[in-house]
Parts: sequence; C-alpha cells; structure tokens
Amino acid sequence: MRAPKIVFIGAGSMSFGTPTFRDIFTTPKMKGATLCLVDIDQENLDRMYGLAVKLNEHSGFGLKIEKTTQRRDVLPGADFVINSLAIERCELWKQDFNVPKKYGVRHCLGENGGPGALFFTMRTFPVIMDIVHDMEELCPNAWFLNFSNPETRIILGVNMYSKIKCIGLCHGIFMAQHDMAKIMGRDPETIEVFGAGMNHFQWILSVRDKETGVDLYPEFREKEKSFDPTFMPYSRKMFHFFGLYPTCSDDHLGEYQAYGYEAGEHGYDFDWDAQDRVEMKKTIAALVAGEKDIDEWLVPSGEQAINVVTSIFFNDRRNIPSAICYNDGAISQLPDDVAVELPITVDGDGVHKRVVRDMPDGVIGLMNQQVSPQRLSIRAAAQGSKELALQALLCDPTINSTDAAVKIVDELFEINKQYIRKCI
Repeated sequence: MRAPKIVFIGAGSMSFGTPTFRDIFTTPKMKGATLCLVDIDQENLDRMYGLAVKLNEHSGFGLKIEKTTQRRDVLPGADFVINSLAIERCELWKQDFNVPKKYGVRHCLGENGGPGALFFTMRTFPVIMDIVHDMEELCPNAWFLNFSNPETRIILGVNMYSKIKCIGLCHGIFMAQHDMAKIMGRDPETIEVFGAGMNHFQWILSVRDKETGVDLYPEFREKEKSFDPTFMPYSRKMFHFFGLYPTCSDDHLGEYQAYGYEAGEHGYDFDWDAQDRVEMKKTIAALVAGEKDIDEWLVPSGEQAINVVTSIFFNDRRNIPSAICYNDGAISQLPDDVAVELPITVDGDGVHKRVVRDMPDGVIGLMNQQVSPQRLSIRAAAQGSKELALQALLCDPTINSTDAAVKIVDELFEINKQYIRKCI
C-alpha cells in the first residue's frame, strides 16, 4: 500500500515542528510515509531533521526523511504540503505593534487583526503564492495545510488566486474548550464545543457533556457569574454582551475590534518567546542525545494536521473540530468570498464543511467588519499595492485617524519593502 508524501515547509519552526512530529510518530498509519523537511535556515533545519531521524528510529515507523532548503526539489509527488513559515517573525512583529502605537492607534496584539494583520499579510502572502505556484506546476493535486498567520487572510488569498485545495488549522477552539471547562470546574476532556466564525474570532454555539450530550450552556452561564473576575475578563464581557462565548483569548479576540485595546495593550511577550525557544532547543538536544525520555515526551499534540492527512489519504472519515476554509455558503449570513473557521469532516473525498445558520445578528455584525479588511489586504499583498494597503487599513475598525493610517502605511511599507511585491 502506498504511503503519503508530506512536504513540510518552515519545518525549522520548533513551535509547529515539534507538535507535528509528535503526531506523525504516534500515528501508526504514518508508517512508511515520506517526510520532506524544508527550511531556508540551515541550522534550524538540521536541528529538526536530527529530531525527526531520532523519533523515526525510536518508533520503528520506517519513514523516509529528507531535508532541503529547496522546496522544488521535493514537491513532485507530494500529497500534502504543510506550511508554517514566518518572515523575521518577532523582529517585524515588534514593528507591527509599536509603529501604530506611535501614531495613537490603541491595539492589543498586532498579528491577525488591525495594522499588524495587514503587514503580516503584505510580507507573507507573496511567499505563500510562490509555494502555491510551485504546487500548481509540480503537485497540483496536493493539499495545502496552513499554520501561518494571519490564517483567515492567507486561506482567502489562496482561494482567490489558485485552484490548489487548502485549509488552515488552529488550536484556538481547544483554548476556548479549556477555558469554558475551567469556569465550570470540569475536565476539558469531558466536554465538547461547537464554534463558528473567523480564525481567533469564533463564537461557541454549543457546549455539551461529551458522554451524555446534555447542554452545558445553562451551567456555564450560571457558574460564570461568580467565577474569578480576573480570568479572561474581555472575552467574558463580550459573552455578556452577545450571549455566546468567544475564542480564543482576550488578546486574540481584541485584535478585531475598535475597543479591543480594553483586552490589554501590552502586546505579545517577546521575552517569553525568546526564552521558550532556548528551552525548546535544550529539549530537542536532550531528546536527540538520549538524555530525555522519548516515550514520556512523544504523545499526541492535539493539533489536527496529521489527522487531516490520514483521513484524506486513507479515506478514514473523521470530524475535525475546527478549520479555516473558504466560506462559499458555509456560514450563510456572511459573504461567500471570505474565509471562515468552523467544524469540518474529512475523508477520501476531501473536506466537507459544517453548514452554520442563524448566528446572532450582533455576532455577524462584528465579523462583517472584517470582510473588507480581509479582501483588500489580500488584493494589496497580491499586487504589492500601497494604495490598496491604505484602503484596507482605513476599513479596519482599529483605526481611529486617517492621518495615523497614512503614517502607519508609509512607515511599515518601508520597513517591509524587501518582502512586498506583486505575486499574481
């Protein structure tokens, strides 16, 4: 029986590489597969290749593992292309966050909404389209599975400008599941949630007891009233206003709203990120050297990419709690030509989206504020257009001044100019 061939672009990413490896080497159906690791950073690539080889030997899965800095060398024959690339992630993200603040824009994170999302898109989407164009030529039937942010805009863009099959994957729904369980005093594994919306901007439509199917929203509403008020205060404020609990954290949610700075204006913890990377490097080195117990470390991550791979390749029908997809009627109250996040079922015929109707008008109103920024940012990135970038920003609810918008676009366009180019 033929085994799948996976090309993992951005495999040097420890944040997404280690969870993906955990899932590959704890999934027996991956035995005999081909795993091609691609990254332009040779040091990071070598580190993750060494880990993959060690896990392959330990598991006895017999994968064929390759590494390269040249993706075109390994794309022919690929069944799946997993992407987790980021361009100067933390250094440019700091600029995305600090430049708007300098001009009086109050925002909370600067990654998936507001000015940060625009310039994450402007610099990332051209590289995504390079990969997609290579796939069209070398593996046109492969699936593109995306982890890179901003997911909603990337998945929209690939659908706008290519026929390559694609979805985005994110663990945000599980963060909401964990938080709701915490408020109810339950084990997260005993409840199941169903949410729909946009990436990092889903709304939990139902929460149920996994064993009995009992509706737990009444219990949640009651226990939330007296729960520690310092826990996710902004998300809970939105819950009080709109009647549904949102994903996936205060800062991610606040990115999409004019008043989202109320979730906190401290931004991403870059110092923690740097220290976490140091610790991950130590862990990987210890695993490869045999100084850390692999069996203790090698457990499923909870990410869904490998579940999607095996379900599609082996026609093993499975429900995936959440994926970012081109809408095309799945959430009937939103335009067809946007990207949404909702549950899917996957099997040998591909991806089947759960149809969602009758979401509250207020929630739909909040999401509709993202439609034009989504569309215009992708058009701006595809054409390398400063004019369209400014229009996208002027449509974004986080912007409070036309003068500020002009200055932000001028400065961030200059900072990112080596990455901004026409790509269609």
